[in-house]
Amino acid sequence: MMNQPGTSAGALLRANGLTRRFGGLKAVSNVSVDLHVGEVHAVIGTNGAGKSTLINMLSGEIPVSDGTILLDGADVTRLPQPKRARSGIGRSYQRTTIFPTFTVLENCRMSAQAALQRPWALWESAAQCRQSNAIARQALDDTGLSDVAPMQAGSLSHGKKRQLEIAMCLATSPRVLLLDEPLAGMGAEETDRMLALLAKLKHGHAVLLVEHDMDAVFRIADRITVMVNGEVIASDLPSAIRSNADVQAAYLGDH
Repeated sequence: MMNQPGTSAGALLRANGLTRRFGGLKAVSNVSVDLHVGEVHAVIGTNGAGKSTLINMLSGEIPVSDGTILLDGADVTRLPQPKRARSGIGRSYQRTTIFPTFTVLENCRMSAQAALQRPWALWESAAQCRQSNAIARQALDDTGLSDVAPMQAGSLSHGKKRQLEIAMCLATSPRVLLLDEPLAGMGAEETDRMLALLAKLKHGHAVLLVEHDMDAVFRIADRITVMVNGEVIASDLPSAIRSNADVQAAYLGDH
């Protein structure tokens, strides 16, 4: 039988019962989510719902209080962020994290070098590393930024800066992409370009998308998980989420 979208069978990244406590506060409580190659899995919720905390746990930036995280069947729950990144989990952030005074290509090359650390190559200039430069150029090609490779990153438009962040993530050769509000602050044209990019990237990656733009979410998501006060109230196909009475009452309103 063919696996249905969103089922746990065949999941590349599987989080089971994740909980994160900050003192007496549960920011995330018993959240489970499965990410599959070929799917964009959107996580939505109001501010304070626990979405960024969930991404931070999945990426290894904060430890879980309870629960497990499996990457391709291997338990990575206790791996620190650098090791988790080298295992294939990449992420972007809500705020722009590029190096504005470096070129677009240099930004990607540095990301590639972070994943391809070669401390023994003392004789070789980092800028001349063929492998990291090739990876960087491929990441720019994949994100449609090859034509701006020599430009200073800080001179890019907001939308292209967000594309560059994804390119930098791709330069680390991830299998899982955790994207935290990549559409924030974008106009309609920039949003269209980003959604086209995500549709392209999902074919080789498992994508988790945290986003507030509901129109964009329903255009791109293959599955949607809805969080309220740190808990999941629904996780289903977009058509089912749109008509879910609990989701309507808690979040979508009359959308």
